Amino acid sequence: ITLKNPQSSFLYNMGWGDAVIVAPETADTNKEKPVGTGPFRFQSWAKGSSITLIKSDTYWGAPVSLDKAEFRIVPDAAAAIPALLSGDVQAFPFFPDPDSVAQVKDDPRFKVVIGATEGETILSINNKKPPFDRLQVRQAISFALDRKAIIDGASAGLGVPIGSHMSPANKAYVDLTGFYPHNVERARELLKEAGLENGFKATLKLPPPPYARLGGEIIASQLRDVGIDLQIVPVEWAQWLDQVFTKKDYDLTIVSHTEPNDIDIYSRKDYYFNYDNPTFDKIIADLNLTSDEAKRMTLLGEAQKILADDAVVGFLYELPKAGVWDAKLEGFWENAPIQANDLTKVKWTE
Repeated sequence: ITLKNPQSSFLYNMGWGDAVIVAPETADTNKEKPVGTGPFRFQSWAKGSSITLIKSDTYWGAPVSLDKAEFRIVPDAAAAIPALLSGDVQAFPFFPDPDSVAQVKDDPRFKVVIGATEGETILSINNKKPPFDRLQVRQAISFALDRKAIIDGASAGLGVPIGSHMSPANKAYVDLTGFYPHNVERARELLKEAGLENGFKATLKLPPPPYARLGGEIIASQLRDVGIDLQIVPVEWAQWLDQVFTKKDYDLTIVSHTEPNDIDIYSRKDYYFNYDNPTFDKIIADLNLTSDEAKRMTLLGEAQKILADDAVVGFLYELPKAGVWDAKLEGFWENAPIQANDLTKVKWTE
């Protein structure tokens, strides 16, 4: 493969699940009848209910142990525990409701594994919408946030605080949580400097995940303490993608960015943060042209510091990976370097 320009992350990007070979003769039908070269092949899809894969007898690599894997769609996080207890579902590699994990933690029928992801849970801010276009306002928000209380209340105490857009699981991570320690008085001072000593009102649009809905209530309370009155607006994912991500029609929102090594999103000109910093953009451009590992680590550290300096968003915590599965199963990932359910090593022990 010959690239038009150097791209230091090319090989990394090729390791993504999205980097697949698509046969021209199946391209038009892959949406409903996917064809791939993995250890499983597609058998059936019941829309809104389940997807079934079966073991491939033409797989080029080591054969897998499972003959079949059925992925159930469980839209209600509260239904996860009942699904496990009834035996309807044997594994949740990414358990949807951290608060419920305690219900099965000591149950010998199940194994509970708490790991890490490359995801950053953040309070996203529309940087071009007044008054959030003022640095003092964004900094005030960051000082108003009590990360520990948010983690305890929205993620059952699971998760590591972050101070910029990098997961602690990443080797380039720099701990910048000390930039904005919880400080209500400092937050109020900054709002006064911004000419908003009487506070202001704003909206907080929340997508469905529990970390957003629960975290939103906590953050609204914390910002209220410094004079920022938030109206909470729950939205479904389709609405969030349309209103927030695409049209940038929002003040604040909460979301986990689960793609690894995605700090470059802050340099995208039409991205929903509405952030613009030429110095940051230059660092990302240099990063894309740099293959020397030590230089890349330096550039990534500089990029993280700029985002913290600019208080682009409210950096909250690393999204944890809580896995729960039948105790007789093994081979699931403890940590998730990418968004995937890898079943290649999963097997029943008895």
